[in-house]
Amino acid sequence: MNGTEAKRAADFCLAEGADFLLLIHGGFTMGDVAHTLAALSVPLGVWATPEPTLDGDIQLNNFVSLNMTMSIARKVRDLKTNPIQWYFGAPDSATMRTRFNNTFRALKMMKTITGARLALIGGLAPTFYNMDVPMSTLKRQFGVDVEAFEISELTGRMEAVETSRAAAEVEQMASAAPVRGVTDKQMELNARAALALRDIAADGNFDALAVSDWPMLQVDPGIHPGAAFTWLEEQDKIPVASEGDLLGALTQLASRAMTGKVGYILDMTEPDLDHGDLLMWHGGGGPLYLADDRGASWINHPMIGRGTQRGPCYGTISDLVFRNGPATAMRIADDATALFEMEAQIEGRTPNGYSGCRGWLRDFSFGGESASLDDVVSTVMGHGVEHHFILVPGHHRDVLAEFGAWAGLRHLRPLPARNHLMGQA
Repeated sequence: MNGTEAKRAADFCLAEGADFLLLIHGGFTMGDVAHTLAALSVPLGVWATPEPTLDGDIQLNNFVSLNMTMSIARKVRDLKTNPIQWYFGAPDSATMRTRFNNTFRALKMMKTITGARLALIGGLAPTFYNMDVPMSTLKRQFGVDVEAFEISELTGRMEAVETSRAAAEVEQMASAAPVRGVTDKQMELNARAALALRDIAADGNFDALAVSDWPMLQVDPGIHPGAAFTWLEEQDKIPVASEGDLLGALTQLASRAMTGKVGYILDMTEPDLDHGDLLMWHGGGGPLYLADDRGASWINHPMIGRGTQRGPCYGTISDLVFRNGPATAMRIADDATALFEMEAQIEGRTPNGYSGCRGWLRDFSFGGESASLDDVVSTVMGHGVEHHFILVPGHHRDVLAEFGAWAGLRHLRPLPARNHLMGQA
């Protein structure tokens, strides 16, 4: 009924561990209640229901109260960095339920990355300066803890894995996808890598891993661990970002909270500007669940060793083509201050792309606004978005827009293509 009671109620909820407070306007809510709750730093929602009748004496005056609450909040709270979401509708309103659902999914993403623990194994891949992000920045932005390990932490654990345990893991991997041209030794090494990474994650209570998959692992023990990354993402739902990409791992965590599955870490590899199709691909890891009817298989890495006498003998990676359907590409970017989001359609075509995880995309949009492939390329280049993107099935622009608002990430606006230098975004 008043600010004092509101503060007492809020303190109780927060002491119980609440992440989100929802103020329900059961009638005209007094201004000191709104003032008190808006002054708190916790994520806040305010909800009003419609009037029960549309004539005679007004019963609730709820919408006016909701309007007043939001205008009071603006005077005591920085809504750009600490927003409040409002809701208006009956409990069975489909529109309101969608709005609530977007909030809860976005806040789940926010809670998942806040205070996350990441393991960085082997550091950043050589010369990938664009994906370098200071650990102190991640700590300041989202309370993320990063623990760094030498690559020897992985190789030492691989060597210590019991032979029977590795053999059992190979058997499970082979039952999930056929092995095509990969030696037994390379399959065993990837099984050992998967088991070692699983143990590192469990022992350190890590939510995600970022691993430098080249060049050191090709020297010792002579492996590319793409299949190990795939296996952890598919079986354990543990994100494993290749090339030591910490922000990629953090984005994978967010995508898992949004969809329930780990997203694919991919490059924008080949834009076919004549046809408006974009090939997204990666020759590292990637889960198996989005494979088309041809399914996935285990193959040797097609690039490492190519042109040498031994040839492409470092295995193994998952090889699959994405099934058709809606998809979203996203990335927490620019030292965890920005969010890239793009919707598209996966559409198979011939040729179907390079060996690895891949698919052709078309029919692009940013924030629901249609964009050409030229616009996509212009946006990525103009903003200098780091070249790993996380792809998930489905369209999620509303959830991502709300996630960006709660997380304080600026939305990278589309930059339409021009035939001249546009200057820095």
